[in-house]
Amino acid sequence: MRFVPLIAPVLLWAVPCWVLLYGGQHWPLPTTLTCTALFGLGLVGMPFAMVRGHGRRQRDRAAIVGDALLGGVWVLFTWSVLLGVALRLALVAAGVGDGEDRARIVTWAVLGVSAVLLVWGYAEARRVPRVRRLDVQLPRLGAGLDGTRVALITDTHYGPLDRVRWSERLCETVNTLDADLVCHTGDIADGTAERRRAQATPLGTVRATRARVYVTGNHEYYSEAQGWVDLMGELGWEPLRNRHLLLERGGDTLVVAGVDDVTAESSGLAGHRAHLDGALNGADPELPVLLLAHQPKFVDRAAAQGVDLQLSGHTHGGQIWPFHHLVRIDQPALAGLTHHGARTLLYTSRGAGFWGPPFRVFAPSEITLLVLRSPQGPTSS
Repeated sequence: MRFVPLIAPVLLWAVPCWVLLYGGQHWPLPTTLTCTALFGLGLVGMPFAMVRGHGRRQRDRAAIVGDALLGGVWVLFTWSVLLGVALRLALVAAGVGDGEDRARIVTWAVLGVSAVLLVWGYAEARRVPRVRRLDVQLPRLGAGLDGTRVALITDTHYGPLDRVRWSERLCETVNTLDADLVCHTGDIADGTAERRRAQATPLGTVRATRARVYVTGNHEYYSEAQGWVDLMGELGWEPLRNRHLLLERGGDTLVVAGVDDVTAESSGLAGHRAHLDGALNGADPELPVLLLAHQPKFVDRAAAQGVDLQLSGHTHGGQIWPFHHLVRIDQPALAGLTHHGARTLLYTSRGAGFWGPPFRVFAPSEITLLVLRSPQGPTSS
């Protein structure tokens, strides 16, 4: 595993270089040399820009360049392998052209598909997320709480690209949902609260009839997490750091709990850890529990404690297909509503923003509105 950071960039750049230039195309020598030099420049420049952009100095311009190159070469690599091989075989089977003709068709097809996906993926990443609405029935939810509206935003990832206007429009959209409870399940930004304050400030305009609650994500622990906890409190959000509050309506009560991200303990910050027992301490065990935990894999602990519904983010739905296959190695769910244990439901959001590469390919962003339903309550809001 220690060699993966060295091998992966070489493969990402070398494979499409070979498929597009050296697979029998016989391009003119100046074209071959120029394009090979560009691939070589990308191979050297991408890691350099990413280290400079995401390292200690955090140079935003370098991060933008490195992230864009990473996203671009990932798409190019993916389709060089998948489309390049499949199309070449299809052309051979169909008897189309000679070897050079087929190789050049593959090159232009891969470049065309990659360009279309990158343009579309960029537009998807920069757009205001669509609202995804769904009803979630919780068997232990009292009738008085039937129809409770919970808005979920997560993984806003304010970062090197200035997205103040996007943040304002995101919050305006959330405010149209008339939510009782608004939740942010972490990864607010890449960078410290001081550095990204302007992009995060619109979160202070979010409205909820009962409460706005927040838990830390893993990226807060790369960027002085306590600063983000303090800023969210300043903006009027309730940081649920291993504790809970009660949401009461119609004579019934819902426990709304939150835990620090699972990476908190290894961060070295005093008092930061994922502690579910602490979050539920003092809560009536007969009451239904809504838990905020950034990473879906926390659901094993939630299910063991009989939590009714866990809300998470972190996965981005894979963000750039087919990266979701790697996400599933680490997480039990990619997106949507899943069942775990005897009664625990997990909702995993694809997130509102993007990390690193400013692209979303086959993994659209979302704002989620969950309407909680009681078996004893009405069937419509």
